[in-house]
Amino acid sequence: MHAIIARRARKARSSRLAQRARHLAAAALAAGLVSAPLAALAADAAYPARPITMVVPYPPGGPTDIVARLVAAEMSKTIGQNIVVDNKPGASGMIGADLVARAAPDGYTFLANASLHVINPYIYASMRYDAFKDFAPITQLADVPLVLVVPETSPVRTVQDLLALGKKQSLNFGSAGSASAQQLAGESFKVRSGLPMQHVPYKGSAPALTDLVGGQIQLMFDSMPSAMPFIKSGKLRAVAVTTARRVDELAAVPTMAESGFPGFDISTWYGLWAPKGTPPEIVAKLADHAARALKQPGIVTQYAGLGAKPVGSDPAAFARFNVSEGEKWRDIVKAAGITPQ
Repeated sequence: MHAIIARRARKARSSRLAQRARHLAAAALAAGLVSAPLAALAADAAYPARPITMVVPYPPGGPTDIVARLVAAEMSKTIGQNIVVDNKPGASGMIGADLVARAAPDGYTFLANASLHVINPYIYASMRYDAFKDFAPITQLADVPLVLVVPETSPVRTVQDLLALGKKQSLNFGSAGSASAQQLAGESFKVRSGLPMQHVPYKGSAPALTDLVGGQIQLMFDSMPSAMPFIKSGKLRAVAVTTARRVDELAAVPTMAESGFPGFDISTWYGLWAPKGTPPEIVAKLADHAARALKQPGIVTQYAGLGAKPVGSDPAAFARFNVSEGEKWRDIVKAAGITPQ
């Protein structure tokens, strides 16, 4: 009898210890004291529990803003929370990027940026963040040609007209900030044409295009998403596209190569990045929902109207793309003779 009572007592004590262990484990999970894999799994299961912020480091109305807002609206429908676009312009996109680099790596703040993200390191000698090491690449959103545009009132209708005009008067070309793909396209044209053009940087494409329409600057190599509305409305004239082949949306517009500049092939692209340390499961979830959004007919149609081709790569592929693009732009910067500031 005593043996039976002892066994029951041990069993009861064991049960109480097991229950206590479960409570301690739950408390540890809540306090963040469990192993990283379990914590990441728990975070992924609960994510997202509140609205998400997508930081766009340029003013509203520019190409990055347009591309980002379209995909943010579509992602909000499937991910379970609203994705709020927060414009933080300035310093060639570095103000917004720095904000994201310093944000909590919990998936509730991420960056939507252009290829400028991997160009800046070769333009600026000192940056507050490392564009390659302080971010977790999520996905490439789109690939976009640039288009050479002039005001509708300009006498320029071809690249050869532009060359002739540049020999008669000084020309100013605008861009969405120093070190942008727009600037580098303009610098490449300046070097190859021999025209003494002056670069005028803006905080984004929208203010640059406003000055271009008003005649304060004479030309711009702009991303098609922001330039197309002005081209369609007749306020700007498309002179040439910067890719090796013509684009369907501007089929009658020749390439720079066709216009006397063989080998001229420059485009820009857009992507998403999270702060370094964001759990891989959350990065993968954001990439998955972005890829779903980019396949929606509405997005495909709207992107096509802007000259943008949806991509939707996985995080690993986008990470490799970041490295290869960085090397490409490094070489373009060097060829343009731009010294890091």
